[in-house]
Amino acid sequence: MATNISEQPAKASGTYRIGGDVTVNRLGYGAMQITGPGVWGDPKDPAEAVRVLRRAVELGVTFIDTADSYGPFVSELLIREALHPYADDLVIATKAGLTRSGPGDWRPVGRPEYLRQQCELSLRHLGLDSIPLYQLHRIDEKVPLADQLGELALLQQEGKIQHIGLSEVSVAQIEESRAITTIASVQNLYNLANRSAEDVLEYCERNDLAFIPWFPIATGELARPGGPLDAISTAHGASPAQLALAWLLRRSPVMLPIPGTSSVAHLEENVGAADVRLTDDEFEALAKAS
Repeated sequence: MATNISEQPAKASGTYRIGGDVTVNRLGYGAMQITGPGVWGDPKDPAEAVRVLRRAVELGVTFIDTADSYGPFVSELLIREALHPYADDLVIATKAGLTRSGPGDWRPVGRPEYLRQQCELSLRHLGLDSIPLYQLHRIDEKVPLADQLGELALLQQEGKIQHIGLSEVSVAQIEESRAITTIASVQNLYNLANRSAEDVLEYCERNDLAFIPWFPIATGELARPGGPLDAISTAHGASPAQLALAWLLRRSPVMLPIPGTSSVAHLEENVGAADVRLTDDEFEALAKAS
């Protein structure tokens, strides 16, 4: 029996085809916060992390974004524990290219042999034969970009990854990357209060690349009492975080927000944003306010 949208609200966000052939519901889940403090080690409550992942899928989320460096590997292993064997429509994206030497410490490493090693480990940890979307977590300025993306292209030819993505890049870096291999997605910091990557989003729109905004529900001063989000929140009976996500979904058809949380209650609130429909005036008011 078919499941309706009210039971799986993430379906209300619409769909997007990553790389033209991997279909996901646009409102996804980012699995960084199911690790320990500083994105290091195990979570305080592993059982709740498993519940969050399973509940996300129950709510219609079909796109989960993680990285080998979250934990490291803790996030990937929890995803496998919670969801393997995976539903046919579940798409798991992961990343490589940032190493960890402790809580809150992130260092780019893009040596080809390292990227290959991490891909093999992610395949094992996630229990996948092929990773639907594999993203270069950061460009390593010490290694030629052609060497970094060339190795990912080899992994793609070998069938170990399907599509290649980038993270925290400029328009010039995307163009340089696309001259080396086919790029399917870009993941940059972007939210209602911080739109410094607007030029990257517009480039992705023009070229039909998925744009995955990380830290998507930051609202800053916009959520203050009497602020722009306050009145609209009251009108919709929605939280400021839900409005921030609804604004992103309305902003562009290539936008795939991935709000993360370690709480089932917070997850349910986030996914409920897919049902919020901003009017033209509300959308413009929020855009101008930030």
